[in-house]
Amino acid sequence: MRWLARTYFRLRGWEYIGARPEARKFVAIGAPHTSNWDFVILLAVASHFGFKPKTIGKEALVRGPFGGVMRRLGIIPIKRDSGQGMVEQMAQAFAEATDLALVLAPEGTRGAEPYWRSGFYQIALAAGVPIVPARVDAARKQAGLGVPFSPTGDVTADMEVLRDFYAGAVGFKPGGESAVRLREEDDPGSLDS
Repeated sequence: MRWLARTYFRLRGWEYIGARPEARKFVAIGAPHTSNWDFVILLAVASHFGFKPKTIGKEALVRGPFGGVMRRLGIIPIKRDSGQGMVEQMAQAFAEATDLALVLAPEGTRGAEPYWRSGFYQIALAAGVPIVPARVDAARKQAGLGVPFSPTGDVTADMEVLRDFYAGAVGFKPGGESAVRLREEDDPGSLDS
């Protein structure tokens, strides 16, 4: 996969930015997410920097005849009837893992929205792991990773770090980028609920 990703980038005139995080466990967030190509490019970034991305999926995805394949593809199952919420289950997964690069798309959709979803932030805070921002910029033909940072609980200050990193980044479908903002910035008490 690494060879294929590097070849694609070279042939298409793209460049990688950033460096592989030193942390063995982190939450990577990919944005902007305006098309399926943004996701493909971010998979190439993970391959280039040498980490195996994992993501969250319904428990049903890892059952049945394709369950093993889905696990090998990096799906971490969430049990909806476990009595624990997604954040708690993921914090437990981080506690049990030696290496875990959880990759999430905080926009949650390929269309412009006024807010990002805060799950990535809540998981990183609960698990005590850094957030690694990953960016696709189709206009500049750049993709890569930003500097990892540990969330402090000061949502607005932490989101300023992300706003700086994603400023000006354009996805494959310009205009589909969501605002780099959490609803919790406008309603500070909602992060605790």
